Amino acid sequence: MAKATAAEIGRHVSPVAELFTAGSEDVSPLPWEEGQKRIAENRIYWLTTVRPSGRPHTRPVLAVWVGDALYTTSSASARKGRNLEANPSCSVAVMAEDMHIVLEGEASRVTSETRLEQVAQAYRDKYSWPVSIVEGGFEAPYAAPAAGASPYQPYEITPSIVFGWVTSDAEDGWEERHTRWRF
Repeated sequence: MAKATAAEIGRHVSPVAELFTAGSEDVSPLPWEEGQKRIAENRIYWLTTVRPSGRPHTRPVLAVWVGDALYTTSSASARKGRNLEANPSCSVAVMAEDMHIVLEGEASRVTSETRLEQVAQAYRDKYSWPVSIVEGGFEAPYAAPAAGASPYQPYEITPSIVFGWVTSDAEDGWEERHTRWRF
């Protein structure tokens, strides 16, 4: 029997937050809501998967945050999709205005009809991508030129650890609050 993810069972996951920079004893880590907000609001993500040879494979992707997980898509013929099927370990990089984020976790194919509809609606809302659900995946009148043939299989990326590096554009007092969230 497959293990249910946090998003599938609908429970909220609260990670442990900790600072990961030296000399930061006087400040507290950022709350997870700050990292989660920036992940959810971002529009372009960099997904890194693992090739069968063990080499990394990085590509820009569109993604949506639903519940407690990040979702992206791939056609079955695309290298990233084949990589995720063989090895679910992956990372996603996000460059927000005031924080750079790396989410590490595992990807699993989305099969629940309820979750497929929630993710499809999130793509429609965020990117105006008119996806419909077919064959357990997404069909759309258009996609990225390198996306490959539809249907596009949605993948849920459940975070195990997330790193947030605060940039110089951050709010006052945040400059030393580089935070690691462990799930």
